[in-house]
Amino acid sequence: MTNGEKLHTISALVEDKPGVLTRVAGLFAARGFNIDSLAVGPTETPGLSRMTIVVNVETKPLEQVTKQLNKLINVIKILEHDPGTSVERELMLVKVRAAGEDRQRILEIASVFRVNVVDVTHHTITLEAAGKPEKLEALLELVADFGIVELSRTGRIALSRGDRGIRDRVLRAARTAGGEGA
Repeated sequence: MTNGEKLHTISALVEDKPGVLTRVAGLFAARGFNIDSLAVGPTETPGLSRMTIVVNVETKPLEQVTKQLNKLINVIKILEHDPGTSVERELMLVKVRAAGEDRQRILEIASVFRVNVVDVTHHTITLEAAGKPEKLEALLELVADFGIVELSRTGRIALSRGDRGIRDRVLRAARTAGGEGA
């Protein structure tokens, strides 16, 4: 990361309609931002979806994009998660080569990380891991020595800590500009 860039996790509450994902991702692409992670799924409210977007950018240009996102007709609410005040998780499936003695060592690593073994063949073991992105990275580092056959990650999802939901919170940029705090 250079020039003051850092990872930002943003949640967007959006109407579940065709083209919303394209318009939201297009705003980031138009600014030349690469989306590190994007997860979209239904919410507790029928007709609404939650997008969790992780980008590695400077704060100032990100504030401009979030202002533009708020202007999109299908976007209900935008929230940037403050580090330490949100719960972030990710799901990963990783298929690892597991022949001979390596099989037991991989199972021991799986036990230490409290991950599930979801498939076993004569030559591979597939692990299902859920947790903080840092935990998944540490797991990958250990199993990489055995040989990763295949890997799939969902991307980060996040919720703010505490009693209030996204509809009760305001974007960090709005708070610093004299708006209400979360």
